[in-house]
Amino acid sequence: MNYIILDLEWNQSPTGKGTENKEIPFEIIEIGAVKLDEDRNKISEFSELIKPQIYHEIHYKTEEIIHIKMEDLKNKETFPKVIKHFFDWCGDDYIFCTWGAMDLTEMQRNMKYFQVKELRDRPIKYYDIQKIFALIYDNAEITRTLEYAIDYINISKKESFHRALNDANYAALIFKQMDIDIAQKNYSLDYFYNPKRKEDEIKLVYENYSKEISTEFNSKELALQDKDVRSTVCYKCGKRATKKIRWFSSSAKVYYCLAYCKEHGYIVGKIRIKKTIDGKSFAVKTLKIVSEEEANLIKFKQEELRVKRRKKRNNKRLQEIKKRNNA
Repeated sequence: MNYIILDLEWNQSPTGKGTENKEIPFEIIEIGAVKLDEDRNKISEFSELIKPQIYHEIHYKTEEIIHIKMEDLKNKETFPKVIKHFFDWCGDDYIFCTWGAMDLTEMQRNMKYFQVKELRDRPIKYYDIQKIFALIYDNAEITRTLEYAIDYINISKKESFHRALNDANYAALIFKQMDIDIAQKNYSLDYFYNPKRKEDEIKLVYENYSKEISTEFNSKELALQDKDVRSTVCYKCGKRATKKIRWFSSSAKVYYCLAYCKEHGYIVGKIRIKKTIDGKSFAVKTLKIVSEEEANLIKFKQEELRVKRRKKRNNKRLQEIKKRNNA
């Protein structure tokens, strides 16, 4: 099996947030990739610019970062043709590797918009080199740039960053130096196409945490009512952990809880509510065994949110009283 180290550059609405096409907020204008064999030796490269069909001006920030002008793109081929060239180049037996979690999602979003046949109708396994770099070399809680990683490993910077092929080559150099066993144990899933049925739900157990991706629901509320979504089963022993703090929201899309396993200690749960491409909801739940100190942070987070909400309610009441007195 080959490794396809993929990097994309994209444009967005030149007039800013709120004016974008909701179906395709980011339009891909460059694809760069490096193909490695199973021993991570370089086989070949892919690089093509793409003629835009949605946004006909380059957003000023995009131009500042990637140094691509509209004149560079106007005589290139369109996305459907370029993506076909790309998949012909990929071959049949490969796994994607990317720096970060956005590239596969945006590639599939562009494919859907331009009515290109989907890669798969379910989540796609891939290696997130950025995540694996953090696990091996750095702090797993901090998101690092590609240039930071290149400097950290002391790789020579011969080419500029923020062009697709250059970034793919840099990511490939980092990937070649990684312990492949650690990479394989910490693969990621892109869920642009989420599980559609209960029997297709995904449950993954990594060394330090577990992840579950639910089926889809008609609303966020129904997702949060599902007993499997809300459950806290210890991923080490398979026994149900006792809730110490029930699920509470820190935002409209993120929920936390704290549970306790008699054998393995405190477990922090986190649910992120995601939207499907057709407007439904599904849940991505992670469970992680933590120290007592980390467990106390969840208790503090809950209390802090309670105080903020209480203060907000009190301020609202005061405003209402003032309005009535001034009437």
